[in-house]
Amino acid sequence: MNWDDARIFLAVARSGQILGAARALGLNHATVARRLNTLEAALGSTLFRRKTNGTELTAEGERFLGFAETMESASLAATEAAGADSAVEGTVRVGAPDGFGVAFLAPRLPELVARHPGLRVELVPVPRAFSLSRREADIAVTLERPREGRLVARKLTDYRLGLYAAQGYLTRHGTPQSLAELSQHRLVGYVEDLLYTASLDYTAEFLKDWRSTIAVSSSMGQTEAVRAGAGIGILHDFMARNDAHLVPVLPDHRLIRSYWTVLHEDLRGVRRVALVSDFLTEIVNRERAIF
Repeated sequence: MNWDDARIFLAVARSGQILGAARALGLNHATVARRLNTLEAALGSTLFRRKTNGTELTAEGERFLGFAETMESASLAATEAAGADSAVEGTVRVGAPDGFGVAFLAPRLPELVARHPGLRVELVPVPRAFSLSRREADIAVTLERPREGRLVARKLTDYRLGLYAAQGYLTRHGTPQSLAELSQHRLVGYVEDLLYTASLDYTAEFLKDWRSTIAVSSSMGQTEAVRAGAGIGILHDFMARNDAHLVPVLPDHRLIRSYWTVLHEDLRGVRRVALVSDFLTEIVNRERAIF
């Protein structure tokens, strides 16, 4: 058995399909299928159940997954050791909530790649959770500290959320003087069944019976809807505070949540990943006041 076959196994396990793995690896479908057959023959085990809509790990495949990830870690460590004195190169994928990823991180990434021209950063700023074990991202910015798995977590910062509305909306409908009066207003919120973490379910902390007239499954979308006059919404202070079109509502009422950086234990020693993780900490510390 060789590492290249194990690498292909990992790609299929993480993609859940041979075609998806082939695309990620830059190989054709037939080559990936053949290499899997070779690996299974060498091990004397069936690693996948192949279905019309994808693949599923067998019990033997689940057991081999741990060994393959160990091989991957050793390969990464060897590559890092061999290039310890060279410039940082390669790709690092960062998964982040859309507000932090788009409003805060994206405008600051040019500074990072200016320092390290050989580095390529992939930012995936979407409202979802990322599986680091399946390598959907090298680094994830999360709203909660993970409690299980071989993951390394570091707190970035607390951040605050508050009620905001467009000035035009308040001119037409008036400004509520208490949380109870929110029930008399049009409200902008989130799509409840698409929440990927309990930390995002916070409307009841402002109004027990919060009923959204417009629900948007991303913080950026909620901000734009409120900005357009759709109603009162719960927005990130670092996104809304300096927007001339947005007005704080009941500013004494605030929520506090946290951002964490999380990476897989196997990637902790990979220089380019550690460098990007350290950069996230650096820029948040430098601009902590905005949160």
